[in-house]
Amino acid sequence: QVQLVESGGGLVQAGGSLRLSCAASGRTFSSYVMGWFRRAPGKEREFVAAVSMNGDRTLHADSVKGRFTISRDNAKSTVYLQMNSLKPEDTAVYYCASGGFIGSFGYYGMDYWGKGTLVTVSS
Repeated sequence: QVQLVESGGGLVQAGGSLRLSCAASGRTFSSYVMGWFRRAPGKEREFVAAVSMNGDRTLHADSVKGRFTISRDNAKSTVYLQMNSLKPEDTAVYYCASGGFIGSFGYYGMDYWGKGTLVTVSS
């Protein structure tokens, strides 16, 4: 049974930083693309970032480019999202996803999701 467990969310002031983690279990971590999505209050879920199986390719949404960085540690079966220069509009529940592929403009076809971790950025 595949499980994705996010952690690291919390309350932070604008301009601050947080690092989210997603620990995966239940299948061979290094064989799957991993990514992050978020859903802000009253909005649709949106893509944030994705990383290839061996970490050599990443894709970040324009809204977070230059501020957020996705990475992975296959030895620990964990994917990370380092979030710097946080803004109030980054407030959302952040979800980890596994599987699928990285296209030219996004991350598609994922087959497992975590339950999410809440990030709140105060102004």
